[in-house]
Amino acid sequence: MLKRQIVAAMFLIGVGVLSGIILVANFSDNSLESLFAANISDIGAKNAPVTLNENVKALNNAFVAVSEASNETVVSISVVAEKKVQKNQMRDLFRFFGEPFNPRDNNEEESAPDTEESSGAGSGVIITNDGYIATNNHVVEDAKEDGIKVILHDKREFKAKLIGRDPLTDLAVIKIEANGLKPAHFANSDQAQIGEWVIAVGNPLGLNSTVTTGIISALGRGQLNLNRDQYAVENFIQTDAAINPGNSGGGLFNLNGSLVGINTAIASRTGFYNGYGFAIPSNLVKSVIIDLIEDGKIDRGYIGVQISSVDEVSAKAYKLEKVAGVIVQKVLDGSPAEKAGIEIGDVILDLDGAPVNTSNELQSRVSMHKVGDAIKLKILRDGKTIYKTVILKPRDEDAKTASNEAKPGKSEDEELNKPVKFDKLGFSVSPTTSKIKEDMGVEKGIVISNVERYGEAASRGIAPNGIILKANNQEISTTGQFKKIIEQNAGEVIRLQVKYKDGARLVFIEVPKNNS
Repeated sequence: MLKRQIVAAMFLIGVGVLSGIILVANFSDNSLESLFAANISDIGAKNAPVTLNENVKALNNAFVAVSEASNETVVSISVVAEKKVQKNQMRDLFRFFGEPFNPRDNNEEESAPDTEESSGAGSGVIITNDGYIATNNHVVEDAKEDGIKVILHDKREFKAKLIGRDPLTDLAVIKIEANGLKPAHFANSDQAQIGEWVIAVGNPLGLNSTVTTGIISALGRGQLNLNRDQYAVENFIQTDAAINPGNSGGGLFNLNGSLVGINTAIASRTGFYNGYGFAIPSNLVKSVIIDLIEDGKIDRGYIGVQISSVDEVSAKAYKLEKVAGVIVQKVLDGSPAEKAGIEIGDVILDLDGAPVNTSNELQSRVSMHKVGDAIKLKILRDGKTIYKTVILKPRDEDAKTASNEAKPGKSEDEELNKPVKFDKLGFSVSPTTSKIKEDMGVEKGIVISNVERYGEAASRGIAPNGIILKANNQEISTTGQFKKIIEQNAGEVIRLQVKYKDGARLVFIEVPKNNS
């Protein structure tokens, strides 16, 4: 029996060896390799099904290039905040989208403390190579001291200092101690077009350096009530590029890699992307952040009117050729508008020669001017076109804040640096701004903001937009200082050194004994 089993086993082994010899003999050298090892280079088709034309390739390369360039200018911001507890909070349709805080349990509200420490996150855009960064006010407004951290695209981390905030535009500036950074290039947002390709760059939902694409869906979007303050500035660029919590303060860039706006809000019922986002236009951003860097606050002028946009019905009533312009509904007592002679029912058609289409557009453009600036309005009244020049002044709330924030040790003259009108001399002066100083190449001085056509100042050769550098050889720094010199020289002739774009000259003018 055993012999039979051995013979059978040997037979089977022999059959196996013979079969192997036959297989080897009948296949090519690579036959076994083909059977036991797949050649993965042969998986899939050998060519792409579509060949891109050169225009499509160029567009694709443009998106790649702008994504790479803009990523270097956008940072991630994390914030440790101490925030007042707001009970019975309700979510709005339109909401800011900083990293949300955890809601409190309703059962614990009565015993809850007045403040709580929380963490948040957002984005920012580098605006100077030495570390100034623009972001949203709502990202950093409740930050504790030393509670702001910035992470660059290359993963370096820095503590940041809060430089200044502007709640009315929802903008803020922070600063890190770094050099050699890549700042964003600012586009002229007035040239942005509906349908233009844009990319949004930020850090949504904790996903750093995220790029999404879309188009500009609308311009001049306002009246969203994102900010409950009646003086809030809303003149947004609307985009369908996907933005979510954490994108706040990040950049909206065009295909040149230039900053078109700062992403700030979304239209959503959930707090997450539902199709539309809103960005603060770069021109407004630039105006605000320059003020914040230089002064830590905004030197914003206002007209002093309540307004509404012209609609189809009112356009017919005013016999306007198109639906555009702003109707004055109310003129505030003692406001610059009242002093300029603006009346209820006036239709403001343009500002400084540029058409005004909506109330939020007018508000946004006025907000880019400083206290003391003179703006020229084209107005339709009783079927006739007239022009009014308005000297902007601060809101009462701004003036009070500035007074409360005055630094100790300043002289009375330094404290008094606001627009002053000399009725009997027929001209007005205002503080200089950093931009005016840069444009005129001066370090000190005050601006001649307005000159009455047939007044004494005009007859002596004084014209608007000059800079008074000296009065009786005394350097002038503030309007208060200049006013005191005028008062001290009542009945005397004073000598003014005035600089204009075409050069400086001396002007002699006699001060009335009573200039009040």
